[in-house]
Amino acid sequence: MNRNRAIALGLIAGLAFGLITAGTGSPRLADIVRAIEPVGTGFVNLVRMVVVPIVASTVFTGVVRLGDPRRLGRVGAVTLGFFLSTMVIAIVIGMGVMALALPFAHDVAAPVGDQPIQTLPGTVDFILSLIPTNVVAVAASGALLPLVVFSVLFGAAVATLPPEAQRPLTNLADAITEAMIRVVHWVLWTAPVGVFVLAASATAKSGWEMLQNLAVFVIAVLVGLTIFVVAVYLPAVRFLGRIPVGRFLRAVTGPAMIGASATSSAAALPAMLDVADRELGVSPSVASFVISLGAAINRSGSGLFQGAAIIFLASLYDISIPPATLAVTVFSTLLIAMTVAGVPSASLVTLAPILGSLGIPTAGMALLFGVDRIPDMARTAVHVIGHLGTAVVVDRTVGPAKDGQNG
Repeated sequence: MNRNRAIALGLIAGLAFGLITAGTGSPRLADIVRAIEPVGTGFVNLVRMVVVPIVASTVFTGVVRLGDPRRLGRVGAVTLGFFLSTMVIAIVIGMGVMALALPFAHDVAAPVGDQPIQTLPGTVDFILSLIPTNVVAVAASGALLPLVVFSVLFGAAVATLPPEAQRPLTNLADAITEAMIRVVHWVLWTAPVGVFVLAASATAKSGWEMLQNLAVFVIAVLVGLTIFVVAVYLPAVRFLGRIPVGRFLRAVTGPAMIGASATSSAAALPAMLDVADRELGVSPSVASFVISLGAAINRSGSGLFQGAAIIFLASLYDISIPPATLAVTVFSTLLIAMTVAGVPSASLVTLAPILGSLGIPTAGMALLFGVDRIPDMARTAVHVIGHLGTAVVVDRTVGPAKDGQNG
């Protein structure tokens, strides 16, 4: 059976079992739910287990592959600027749409794993906590945002070294990333059972309200992605890229469908390059640079999804995020979103560092696995639209890349 279908069935079965337990008030069914709860905790632990190595390795290699900023040239600067600015907008839209959708959600008993709810630090303390005094200690304690900061600085330093000095470090990081992605795939095979237990436990305590809350979350994410494409990418293509919106949408439909079906924008890379050349008239030098870089770091859809998930889960656990801390959280989400690997539900796996820093138990994150298939497909399609839209904008505003300009 298809893994995503199995996860969906696990969610449906867990919701049904929990609803029956809540509806009948059966002590025997309630005992069963309590007895299987450790399985859900085990699944959450499996998810958390891979976070440290996969986040550290992907952040490091992503920064190194950006290269020395002095070598990126004008095309690189405009491309990076467009990627980063649109990702920030996407994160803010995700948070805003989810905040507007929260009145439609219910107060429910949230699933709690072995990670206690922490007290949210003040803004200054939060910023200072991002600077690690002992990188091994912060990784071991699960404080992953300081690890991300260290990985960014370390990757930036390695990027300035000669290629022969970079190669052993990047090869090691690539090997770690590939191995951890393999482990993620293995963990996801246990997801149907883990999602079943988490959903059954949550709905047994909350009834229909939890199911309705998950529906509110999915709808809010889809609405946010639609708003983002219509309000950001399409105007940029029309006014900066000087291409009619209809022509652009017809061109990107094929690659977007490929990316969505595979839940990986990298899978649509050949189709994107072909469409950029034949249908959008983007110069090959610009297309190859922008689209390849986009497939590596442009994760606006993931950023929007993660922004919405942060607000949703904070509300679920009744955690208030001060405005100043929220601004730092947006920046942190930007860094994390750029490291999302091209595997299903990777946006959820890499969300753990931010949740931990805000005191939100990762058990809530694991609950979202069961409903992530549709948002995953949608945000991947948005990634493809973003890669091609950026290529059009860069080509029209900067012109074809000169030799050596893209580093």
